Amino acid sequence: MDNILNNQEQEEFWSLRYAEERTGWDIGYPSTPIKNYIDQLTEKSIKILIPGAGNAYEAEYLFNNGFHNVFVLDIAEAPLVALKKRIVEFPDTNLIQENFFEHQNEYDLILEQTFFCSFPPTPENRKLYAKKMYQLLKQNGKLVGLWFNFPMTSDMQKRPFGGNKEEYLSYFNKYFKVKVFEACYNSIKPRMGSELFGIFEKK
Repeated sequence: MDNILNNQEQEEFWSLRYAEERTGWDIGYPSTPIKNYIDQLTEKSIKILIPGAGNAYEAEYLFNNGFHNVFVLDIAEAPLVALKKRIVEFPDTNLIQENFFEHQNEYDLILEQTFFCSFPPTPENRKLYAKKMYQLLKQNGKLVGLWFNFPMTSDMQKRPFGGNKEEYLSYFNKYFKVKVFEACYNSIKPRMGSELFGIFEKK
């Protein structure tokens, strides 16, 4: 699981997690910090990507609140099918089964919710994540979301993978202006004290 560009390996890994219902990250609704951020957005035509979206409750919330230019990307098919069952009107063209690191498009806003913590946390992979986010955003586009703030374990198979503010900024500072990156005050109860909320604007 070290190669994040190995599509077959990645797809098989995540598809098995869904098939076996080993989806401990799935809280069943949009996380409070991201929901609150969405609630203050006024321009509903902006183009939004949610990568590694899983069951994509944030996308469902966006779509039901008039944001119809939202795209959901996951390497596994199961969560995309689940979202389509919940929202039959969700455009098929906006459901993307693909490896994030090979995706090509441009967005005004990318929402991060448990994706960064899901792949092998080598410095090379995390640098590639920051670079890819930069490439996928339009000029002055924003990367917004949550990053886990707890020590990394030595087990490279034990997700979610953690980190800290200083480490994350070492990857992001090259590509983004940091608008906000602080301890999250409105995390859901099980994650209180273990999340950073960030707003990064493309340089």
